[in-house]
Amino acid sequence: MQDSTPVLVGIDVGGTKTRLRAVAGDTPLADHVRTSGGWRPHDPVAAAGWLARLIAEALPAGPRPAALAVGGHACETARQCEQLRAALHLRFAVPTLVVGDAELLVPAAGLTEAVGLVAGTGSVAVGRRADGTAVQVGGWGAVLGDEGGAAGLVREAARACWAAHDRGEAPDALAAALLDAFGVPEVPALGAALESAPDPSAAWGRHAPAVFASAAAGSVLARDVVTAGGRALAALVELLDRRGAVTDDVVVAGSTILAQPALYDAFTAALAVFLPSARPRPLRVPPVAGAVTLARGLL
Repeated sequence: MQDSTPVLVGIDVGGTKTRLRAVAGDTPLADHVRTSGGWRPHDPVAAAGWLARLIAEALPAGPRPAALAVGGHACETARQCEQLRAALHLRFAVPTLVVGDAELLVPAAGLTEAVGLVAGTGSVAVGRRADGTAVQVGGWGAVLGDEGGAAGLVREAARACWAAHDRGEAPDALAAALLDAFGVPEVPALGAALESAPDPSAAWGRHAPAVFASAAAGSVLARDVVTAGGRALAALVELLDRRGAVTDDVVVAGSTILAQPALYDAFTAALAVFLPSARPRPLRVPPVAGAVTLARGLL
């Protein structure tokens, strides 16, 4: 590597963890992972400062980036992404791009026209119409949405347990697992436990393994929650298709769906019904690779 080789920095800011990758040509310079604590995407100045500190942390001795691409969790609109891009450009004065984190999946998979579907702590799907216009659906957070993501699955599992309680049914394996996870003595107390969490996405999402374990142990409630979660993820892709996005390929990523075959199978089964022509493609490289690809394209 020569000193004149441009340094490309790609950053994937997820709901739980953030990964930065820096390369010069084909030579890796940094592959840095940290938590996403303190990420404030709706405050562009604060978010730009957070990213600048991350870059300094990962590349303490320099060199400065020649191009920078960021995929940001909860970067939901073109206006929001442009505001953050402008704030970053003021700090680095290099070609800069900011997109939602799900938009990293397609370039990471080496594709140009496809859907990117994330089901990790939260869930969201993005695509593009034939004219290049971006379309995003889902991603509305643990309280209102994120069906099929870890936090959404836990929320729906609690709702299923409350409904069973109202029907007069005895707590099953799912209820027992949630009571243990949240440290409460009975099903009605789950509401207060969920509502008191300071960060619902992280606090709820970390208990998703209890839902999958209960389903594997035979809980009908848990199995229904997982099946509904997979169907909801497939419905996001169908919605993109109805809005004109190209849906021939669906790149799937996220710590929940790729780690839980029951959810992935529920998703692909529903997708085959909703959109038989769509081809699901599990992403086998980290999404940050897509950020590096986007940074390379800036030059």
